[in-house]
Amino acid sequence: MSVDIAVIDYGMANLRSVVKAIEHVAPALSVVVTSDPVVIAEASRVVFPGQGAAPDCMREIDARGLRQVIIDAAHSKPFLGICMGLQVLFEHSEEGDVDCLGILPGTVQRFPHEAMVDSAGDKLKVPHMGWNNVHQAAPHPMWVGIEEGARFYFVHSYFVQPTSPDVIAGFSHYPFPFTCAVATENIFAVQFHPEKSGNDGLTLLGNFVTWNPGETESACDMTGAACA
Repeated sequence: MSVDIAVIDYGMANLRSVVKAIEHVAPALSVVVTSDPVVIAEASRVVFPGQGAAPDCMREIDARGLRQVIIDAAHSKPFLGICMGLQVLFEHSEEGDVDCLGILPGTVQRFPHEAMVDSAGDKLKVPHMGWNNVHQAAPHPMWVGIEEGARFYFVHSYFVQPTSPDVIAGFSHYPFPFTCAVATENIFAVQFHPEKSGNDGLTLLGNFVTWNPGETESACDMTGAACA
């Protein structure tokens, strides 16, 4: 039997908080944590959370036979990537000099040591950890009900560099602007952790469980400021 939402488990992430948050916003939907390619392929929606290092993530994805089903899901159904689940969608990561899934053109780079100074001249720590403002670079139904500049929770040392600016849906500053959300036809992926980001994070997850990618334009037309 197919499930409503498959949460991909590649063996390296603590998925409890993600699952609880999704169940909170969608109590009537079936949510399954799985590493079974068949279950993922048959699910209506897919969430791909992740943490740890990119080389370890890619190794475990391949060890579990998940590479192709993740690629297929990202092209065929509503797909939400979170943290490492954003980064490995790209072609290559500086972390461990590893090739990733190559679903999106671009690379993953480390925050450069020499640039980590704020406007007051104080040194900034890496990883970037804590709350930060997220600026909506493009209209999208996933932003509905979330104010421009809302604060979300981050924990990361690397950030994505998309080849095309057209996929950038959100950005933050640390201390320079970096991409923290991307969107394509079926994919919405974020560097921050919505499951740890209070009401705005729950709103984003709630938007995901009702998002129909083919209706993106019409949905934005109906939502006022969030998609203006």
